[in-house]
Amino acid sequence: MKRIGFITSGGDCQSLNATMRGVAKTLYNNIKDVEIYGILEGYKGLIYGNYKLLKPKDFSGILTLGGTIIGTSRQPFKLMTVPDENGLDKIEAMKDTYKKLKLDCLVILGGNGTHKTANLLSKEGLNVVTCPKTIDNDIWGTDITFGFQSAVDIATNALDCIHTTAASHGRVFIVEIMGHKVGWMTLHAGIAGGADVILLPEIPYDLKKVVSAIKKRTKEGKRFSIVAVAEGAISKEDAALSKKEYKAKYPVGESQPVAYRLGAEITKKTGQEVRVTVPGHTQRGGSPDAYDRFISTRLGAAAARLILEEKYGYMVGFSGNDIVPVPLEEVAGKLKGIPKDCQIVKEAKAMGICFGD
Repeated sequence: MKRIGFITSGGDCQSLNATMRGVAKTLYNNIKDVEIYGILEGYKGLIYGNYKLLKPKDFSGILTLGGTIIGTSRQPFKLMTVPDENGLDKIEAMKDTYKKLKLDCLVILGGNGTHKTANLLSKEGLNVVTCPKTIDNDIWGTDITFGFQSAVDIATNALDCIHTTAASHGRVFIVEIMGHKVGWMTLHAGIAGGADVILLPEIPYDLKKVVSAIKKRTKEGKRFSIVAVAEGAISKEDAALSKKEYKAKYPVGESQPVAYRLGAEITKKTGQEVRVTVPGHTQRGGSPDAYDRFISTRLGAAAARLILEEKYGYMVGFSGNDIVPVPLEEVAGKLKGIPKDCQIVKEAKAMGICFGD
């Protein structure tokens, strides 16, 4: 008998269900006697013993289903070693649930914070295998994460739809795309959606250069401009501030999102009408696209193979077209941002796309 626990942690995205399906179908097909438990609402369920036994039928018909059938929650890593309001030791509580269920392995699907906790549990002696989930594509150790391409498709569609109304009215449109710390989504969607300006967290922008790019288009007889901006994009001026100075300038909960601040500045400098569109959580929702279903199924099957081989303490990640096991201790705490010498950025600049630098 093999007993496996599934956890989906952090922000939801497309293909969580598809990935669990890949793991489950591989295990059911290769182990005569296996039980799979869904740990409900992420690490919260592991802490408080909230789970349910899943049956093979639960994994039927979920390949195209967005979200997660076992729920999720955000449990900040920095609070994992802090007792809850009742004094409960969260780490010991998670270990107790694992032992109570007599689990042979935890399969954990999540992003950067999730992998920090997964690595912590692995070091505490639990058998752990993880799959890289995030629309941000910012997990170290894998070329691609599931959920990313589906979110890019949605952001690209938003840019496509904005093009027609921008052209009709002759306006500047700013589309704010998810991505606090990295800009992979904005970069891919911006290029695919024909944005004229792309602003990323990794490349602080000079407002003068953004304005110059928009004015240049106007002089060339182009009636509109599309700006794709990551929600974590930052000006060169603000990037030079200390964390304390930045927080003082933009108090949490009081400051406007970057797209609205940028829009007001562009209007002031150009006199052009500016409209802002924020697709928001629609980028996380809906059905996974064909590519995400494909890679999720592969990642799930690869995670199951590690369990069959009793090879724990790894994340399954893509290196080229191959799936490779990556030690959790190498993944945890690392962020895969857009490098300074990124070829994609160089190609986009060669086409005339402005990055504000």
